[in-house]
Amino acid sequence: MLSSFTVLDLTWVLGGPFAGQLLAQLGAEVIKIEPLQGDLARQVSRHALEFEGDPGFFLSVNRGKSSIALDLKHPRGREVFYDLARRSHAVLYGFAPDVPARLGLDKDALLAVNPRLCIAQLIGLHDQPPYAKAPAFDLVVQALSGVMSITGEAGGRPVRVGYQIADLAGGLYLALACMGGMLKALRDGRGELVQVSLLDCQLALLTWQAQNYFLSGQVPGPNGARHPVIAPSDIFACLDGRHIAVSPTGQQFWRVFCSAIGREDLVEDPRFKEAKDRIDHVEALTEILNEVFAARTAAQWSEHLFAARVPAAPVHTVADAVEQPLARMRAMVEEVRHPGSGQSMKFLGNPFKYEGARPLAYPPRLGGESRELLRRLCGYDDAAIDSLVQQRVVSEGGQA
Repeated sequence: MLSSFTVLDLTWVLGGPFAGQLLAQLGAEVIKIEPLQGDLARQVSRHALEFEGDPGFFLSVNRGKSSIALDLKHPRGREVFYDLARRSHAVLYGFAPDVPARLGLDKDALLAVNPRLCIAQLIGLHDQPPYAKAPAFDLVVQALSGVMSITGEAGGRPVRVGYQIADLAGGLYLALACMGGMLKALRDGRGELVQVSLLDCQLALLTWQAQNYFLSGQVPGPNGARHPVIAPSDIFACLDGRHIAVSPTGQQFWRVFCSAIGREDLVEDPRFKEAKDRIDHVEALTEILNEVFAARTAAQWSEHLFAARVPAAPVHTVADAVEQPLARMRAMVEEVRHPGSGQSMKFLGNPFKYEGARPLAYPPRLGGESRELLRRLCGYDDAAIDSLVQQRVVSEGGQA
């Protein structure tokens, strides 16, 4: 896929590193450029391996990369980075908008070094005052984007999405932007800067909710698990206290669903006969289905409805989700040996399925590949690298 492309990943914490890992999953060589003290994500999580100290937060988005620890504020460090950029295809960074120019990593400086370079920049809100320096943490972006206003139960408080959707969606868009930029450079022989804002990405994901507002002027609100324009499309409590999600969309699925739950009478009930009728009488329908689903366990209902080809599934915990047979069948749980202890560790798998794809390597030690990368990509000899280490421009092997 991207096996001939080299990407310099200057991002940190979550969204940007997630983009870098996606590119690695597509086959690119991704080099993580870290400050001498390392990515902050190496320190932020309480879930860490006692024998190594790598937090789960860091491990989750940095597989398949190599690491070089480099002081970009040092003039010599900047020259080292330029040498790496000359032999690369793209740079990812997530600095505040005014930082690239101060570091000599802005568009003009980098394209002067390598005119074919794609520069993919992740920002929070906007690159102009008064927003350029505004902190844009995931929760803040979720709040600004409107997603919190349509998440949660009707009449309840706004609720954040359960994982960092602003950061992670920003990473997805950043990886896509980077791929587009690299392909353009390959075609035209000319690189450029492509910018992705966390807020822009969340606004883009509003899709039909925003479009319906533009058309009608009606402001959407939260509906819990219930779909605002399809019924039934909701979750229901079962005999064992667990929940099942059910969404028999369309008349054919509606008829099959009614037969599967033993309520064929609902098909001809004038309150529920057509899709619009079911929306108009959704509360009455929900009351009936609450009683129906309370009669069996979630597992019993799931097995029965799956056999009937009704769109339904149990509501899984994270543990259920990653341990279900389907996750294994799709290779979405991989096992990788820890390089130090040899212990087998589980990671999430690669969502891109292509011939020849292999599980990504364990996330890198801080500066673990500094010397090898400087030799291979920049042509430095050991004396030159030793000098950089002594000047504290570069660190290697996890030592700052």
